[in-house]
Amino acid sequence: MRLNRRSLLAAAVAMLALTATPHPVRAADDPAVAPIRRLYAKFEEALKNGAGDLKSRLAIVGETLAETFDTPAMVRTAVGPKWKTFKPEQQDALTETFGKYFVTLYANRLSQAAGGKFQIEPKSEERGPNRVVSTRVSNKDGDDSEVDYVVNAGNKVQDVLLNGNVSEVASMRASFADPLKGGADGLLKFMRERTDGMLAAKVSPRE
Repeated sequence: MRLNRRSLLAAAVAMLALTATPHPVRAADDPAVAPIRRLYAKFEEALKNGAGDLKSRLAIVGETLAETFDTPAMVRTAVGPKWKTFKPEQQDALTETFGKYFVTLYANRLSQAAGGKFQIEPKSEERGPNRVVSTRVSNKDGDDSEVDYVVNAGNKVQDVLLNGNVSEVASMRASFADPLKGGADGLLKFMRERTDGMLAAKVSPRE
């Protein structure tokens, strides 16, 4: 049967729609998931023989943590409106100090997952301009938590959500409120003292 002009036009439009439809991203190719896989691989490496001490964990995961997280964006958000009132050199100092503080903080927390498991959903979820990578982290007792990573367009993590709604950056913003009463110097002092305190702490018998 011969197709009339209208039928031919409809067929052409249908073919165009099919060819224009983007192919879904395969789970293995999801660019938002890739940095979390690398991060968790380092976590597992650091915990392979138990938690060990903080400095040993930092030597293994520190560089990957710094590469995975968008710490400059995180510190700006955690500081809030006061950020714009600081001089460029103060902003630079805060960004550098926050990077060290954040990496040390996460390497310190990592000991809680010793003997546990890290599970990653293979496909990220679109959420506004970002994507969310869902994971579950369990400890040696089998207690687990949902840990979601908010990944920006540059495939850098800009926030972490615990059990779906507890924002890491929002929690930091709350903890920075008092130190910020002393301006940039007050927050620098707070982060440096916290970082030094974690590094100086003795390894507990459980680790």
